This record gives sequence, structure tokens and C-alpha cells, in this order.
Amino acid sequence: MSSTGMASTARALAHVARTTCTAIEPLAMTAQRRHQSSTSTSSLPTIGLIPGDGIGHEVIPAARRILETVLPGIPLVDLDAGFATFERTGKALPPSTVQVLRDQCQGALFGAVSSPIHKVAGYSSPIVQLRKELDLYANVRPVVNKKAFNASGEQVGCDLVIVRENTECLYVKQERLETDANGESIAFATRQISQRASRRITETALRLAQQRAASRSSGTSLLTVVHKSNVLSVTDGLFRETARAVFAAAGSPSAVKIEDQLVDSMVYRLFRAPDSVDVVVAPNLYGDILSDAAAALAGSLGLVPSANVGPSFVMGEPVHGSAPDIAGKGVANPVAAIRSAGMLLAHLGYADEAQRIDRAVEEVMTRGIATPDVPGGRASTNDVTSAVVAALQA
Repeated sequence: MSSTGMASTARALAHVARTTCTAIEPLAMTAQRRHQSSTSTSSLPTIGLIPGDGIGHEVIPAARRILETVLPGIPLVDLDAGFATFERTGKALPPSTVQVLRDQCQGALFGAVSSPIHKVAGYSSPIVQLRKELDLYANVRPVVNKKAFNASGEQVGCDLVIVRENTECLYVKQERLETDANGESIAFATRQISQRASRRITETALRLAQQRAASRSSGTSLLTVVHKSNVLSVTDGLFRETARAVFAAAGSPSAVKIEDQLVDSMVYRLFRAPDSVDVVVAPNLYGDILSDAAAALAGSLGLVPSANVGPSFVMGEPVHGSAPDIAGKGVANPVAAIRSAGMLLAHLGYADEAQRIDRAVEEVMTRGIATPDVPGGRASTNDVTSAVVAALQA
């Protein structure tokens, strides 16, 4: 992706971060009032930093430098979670980590986790558990690239947001193994889709769609409800019906067009016509897959941020994984973690600081300072981070 394309990504992301922060308006307004009432460090939010595994130990320290630059004296608490923590303590998410987040923190940054692909007795993904423990029901993932190509090789651009339900679906992790009459194993998994979870994730997505419509000269936006109700008529049928009911209860706002899309054809559409996608709302598993696939449109997973949003807590999280193949080599892309820190601050009411981060990232990327995962990039993690810090201090 060219530096111009990356700069366009950064500019557009600022709008996404600003509009998504109102999805938890009471929290944002409270934080904003606190921010406006005093400039002392005692008024700053306390942020928990959870590197997790792999490159999380490189990108979260990078985000720490950015937070300390834009908000000197901000209280930051280092916390443990991840597979390495599990191997050391027997707990992937220590109860003390959850307790500190609940009692002392207003927000958090999570790096990455190296969950094994095989069953490990006693292990459960800490990021999935954190989302449930803190009721972080919405995962908001913007993907913006004005230079994105479609599958036909045409440069059409994309500016989309995937709003993923974060607390249920197959991620309730209720599995069992049985043996049939022939002595062969059969694995079962419970898939939970509730009206409550479907309703509040659709309400969040609809608010975002309305905000995007209000910011455009066209005055319109598109909300796509993703499901597979032609096969899963009960679970996905409930998700679809609830989403439609939310839209109707809101008065079927004329600024927002609502449509359905089967999940398999949605993947095809993302790459065939990325410019046709605006706001997507989906159950947990579909949203997980779609948002990682959409990240390819940005040019690298290392560029894509996200925010896990709940009624009273926000956790920024880069979309990329733990990347064990490059961990410790000093070439992990810190931009997604830095942008996730910006989204976190925007949600907490620190819009000016979030915009400063965005502008600094844009400046650095425009100058072509990028890690090797970005085409043409040769810089190290520290090079990129130091360049963003210098841009913030200029």
C-alpha cells in the first residue's frame, strides 16, 4: 500500500474513532466532563496494559510510549494474561487481573494471545473471558483504505466498520465429546444467540450508521445484517429478526438503509466490491472471520485497530495475533496497537488526544516509515514508535 493510501487510512480512521465513541455515550460524557474539569494527573483515567503473548510484548510498550506522550502522568497498570501466564501460573486470566481492571481502571489495552489450536486441559482464551467478565459486548473494527483494490484489480477504496457481537455465539465454549454406537467420537458445541445480545449489538451498529450518515454529504448510510438463517433458521433467524425489530423500533430511519447478507456471500462481496460495504453487524463468529478478512483490504493486519466496548469499560485491541514467527525480532508493526490506544482515548472522552495520535501516525506513514509487513516497509518497531513520538512532540 502506498504512503498516500496509508495516510488516507489514517485520516478516515479518526472519523471512525470519533463516531464510535458515542456508542457508549454515558461513559464518554462522564470521561469528557472529568477531562474538562481538571488537567491534574489525578483526573486522568487509569489504563490497564495487558501485553499477553508474542508480539504483544512489543506493541503494547509502543502504545504505552504514545499514551505517556499525549497524557503525561497517565496512570498505567501492567497486568498479566495469556498462554505464557497459564503455563506459569495455571491461569490464563488471573482473577487479580480482572479485579484490578474492575476496581482501578477505566480502560485497557490488550496485545495478543497465543491460544493453542489443540485442547489444553484447564486453558481458556483470556481475551474471550475478559469480554464476558467486563461485558464488552461490542467489538468495533474500522477498515479504511482509499486505495483498496477489488478482486478485479480496480482501485475502488473502502471505508467500512464491522460491529461484532462479542459475548456469545460459539464463543460460549460449551463443548462436549461423546462416543457413538460404533465407538467413534462425536464432538458437539452449543451455539447461543440471545435476543438481548442481538438487540444491543444492532442498536450500537445502527447508532454508528446514523452518525456516519450525518457526516456525509449524501446524508445516507448502509447497515448490513450478516447471518446464515437459510440454514440456521432458529439461531441466525433470531439474530436477523431482532436486528430488523431494532430498526423498526427506531422508526426505520430514512438516512439508513438496512439489508441482509448471508455470511458466505458477504466474504465474496468484501473482496469483489469493498466499496459497497458500510456498517456490518454480525454474530460473534461471523464478525471475527469477516473483520480479519477485511483487514487484508487495509494492506496489513498490523494497521487495523479495534475497540471492545461495554456499558462502563472500553478495551483497545489490535486486530493482529501474537505472530510467534516474528516475536522478539523487533519488526512487529505497532500501528494497530497505537491506533487502538487512540480509539480507547476517543471512547473515554479524550478526542483531542486521539486526533493528535491519528495525525502523528498519518505523518509517519506518509513519510514511508513502516515495518516490513507493509509493502516497502523496512523500519523496526522502535523506529516507527519513535517517529510517532517525535511527530507528537513536534
